[in-house]
Amino acid sequence: MIAILANIATLEKKQYMQKKFKRTLITSALPYANGPVHIGHLAGVYVPADIYARYLRLKGEEVFFVGGSDEHGVPITIKAKKEGVTPQDIVDRYHKIIKDSFDGLGISFDVYGRTTSATHRKTASDFFRRLYDKGEFVEKSSMQLYDEQAGQFLADRYVTGTCPHCGNEKAYGDQCEKCGTSLNATDLINPKSAITGNTPVLKETFHWFLPLDKWEPKLRQWILEEHKEWKPNVYGQCKSWLDLGLQPRAVSRDLDWGIPVPVEGAEGKVLYVWFDAPIGYISNTIEALGDDWERWWKDPETRMLHFIGKDNIVFHCIVFPSMLMADGSYNLPDNVPANEFLNLEDDKISTSQNWAVWLHEYLEDLPGKQDTLRYVLTANAPETKDNNFTWKDFQARNNNELVAILGNFINRAVVLTHKYFDGAVPPVKTLETVDTQLIEDIEKLKGEMTEALDTFHFREALRLAMDMARAGNKYLQETEPWKVSKTDMDRTGTILNIALQTCANLAIAFEPFLPFMAAKLIKMLGMGAISWDMLGKFDLIPAGAHIGNPELLFEKIEDSVVEAQVQKLKDAKEKNRLAAWKPAEVKPNVEFETFEKIDIRVGKVLECSKVKKSKKLLQFLIDDGMEKRTILSGIAESYEDPSFLVGKEICFIANFEPRKMMGIESQGMILSAVNPDGKLTVISPSADVVPGASVG
Repeated sequence: MIAILANIATLEKKQYMQKKFKRTLITSALPYANGPVHIGHLAGVYVPADIYARYLRLKGEEVFFVGGSDEHGVPITIKAKKEGVTPQDIVDRYHKIIKDSFDGLGISFDVYGRTTSATHRKTASDFFRRLYDKGEFVEKSSMQLYDEQAGQFLADRYVTGTCPHCGNEKAYGDQCEKCGTSLNATDLINPKSAITGNTPVLKETFHWFLPLDKWEPKLRQWILEEHKEWKPNVYGQCKSWLDLGLQPRAVSRDLDWGIPVPVEGAEGKVLYVWFDAPIGYISNTIEALGDDWERWWKDPETRMLHFIGKDNIVFHCIVFPSMLMADGSYNLPDNVPANEFLNLEDDKISTSQNWAVWLHEYLEDLPGKQDTLRYVLTANAPETKDNNFTWKDFQARNNNELVAILGNFINRAVVLTHKYFDGAVPPVKTLETVDTQLIEDIEKLKGEMTEALDTFHFREALRLAMDMARAGNKYLQETEPWKVSKTDMDRTGTILNIALQTCANLAIAFEPFLPFMAAKLIKMLGMGAISWDMLGKFDLIPAGAHIGNPELLFEKIEDSVVEAQVQKLKDAKEKNRLAAWKPAEVKPNVEFETFEKIDIRVGKVLECSKVKKSKKLLQFLIDDGMEKRTILSGIAESYEDPSFLVGKEICFIANFEPRKMMGIESQGMILSAVNPDGKLTVISPSADVVPGASVG
């Protein structure tokens, strides 16, 4: 059975690769304009989309790459209220940050628009109205949570409460971020309004719904039968949704920030952001191309691809296609190569907790390292399962791969050409077996790369590109032109010509992945325009042409650089911990006479050491003003070097009943305070006090 399924998958892939289209429309999920983008967004969506767009352009294909900011919805209004500004102020700020960040990383959008534009407002309104006039919506009343003090219905993100699945007390009305479960606001235990903090009430309201169940049979045929070549994670999630049975989904919300529902009697209602946002792909195309937009959306010879993260699969494979089907004039996506999630330092990325590597900060902190980030994110791409980013791996891949393999080979080839031929490309005299073997290896790797890129296996394609550089390094090691030059300059020239042609091939192979490096290398080698067809050829630089001076394309990243980034994350985690910390509740009152029975005194620490075979215990020798006493305290994990405490005055309870621990009698209790991070700190008087002084 496994062999049969594998054969079917191979057949589906081959059939997919044989499809012919005149042009390709690429969309990438619209980032939400209530904050910057981080490496999870990049690895999941934007770097893969850019790689594919660049690859198709190299092949000479007609491509239109659409991006833009998603600027409506509740989180934006919440942030605006919190900052005391308008929602438009928020989206204007973050749209610029996001757009500038993408430009800085070389994400080559043909258009990067926004959903607050006049074009989008009209496009989305017209789209809704067409479906409304065709009778494609169902109008239904339902009970929703309402904040009586604020005088408004509460959208999902305006409600917080306890998750019924994991007990998280800070779950939102649409999702619990701790366990990842999708929720309805009415599912929450002890729901509270995020506006006033009051307990909301249920109140009737009405909305328009898109009947997804109407389109379920067509979706089943289209996805499950006609698109078996889709990635398993995408196909599997779609099948799960379809097998559960689709239900009508609301397309409107009771809000004042968004695109008003364009029908009479809809005052105070706007298009739900999930309905509004994907139409942004269409409106941004219209914004850029004007009357030419329809051939990208309605011509059956146009292929449409959606690059998204796994949290958007249902919207791009079920919901948006249902909208397009309901309209009846649009193409459906040919593929939705969604990725899984990227974790950070073995932890889930959290924007609310600032546990993220933000793109705009990265570009400031590590200038000139755009390609390093692109490389590492592609090499660790979460293509079929969640993956992990660590700064240690980032440093290792830069130093051991980009510097030591790719950069090293190119630098040696260019330096040796300048050394032996004054920078002029030497001619090929006679090819030997070692030369033809490298040429065959590069040609073979090109074929494998092409197949990997055609089927959205970008991590594999990048590995194959690096194998070209490995092959180049191996070639120089085997041919040793620095030795051959002592006896045979013709042979030396042939070797360096082949090495330089390999460098030219690397410029083409890496352009989709490392565009900044590729541009520098193309200039250094004096190459003109490049194309994918040129890859695998060894006459890319004519003999006699002069190449530029050698330039280091990558530089080693020192420990201090990554240590600073790790510390930045630790500081963010500590800040969050402190912000979330609350003092323990005060214990029940006790009689004054009970307190008087406790004898608290000041003692001077004479000796302090860890108790052998115990992780928690420290052994103190205390001068209590009358004699020396031994006290054990369970604070060893808070003091890496207990000798730090020697000579300090500390507070202790002098009249505790002695007790044995680890075979040692403890004659009292050291008083300590618990910090927000869980560490314990001994209590000391703020000024010098003689040992034995009472505390009371």
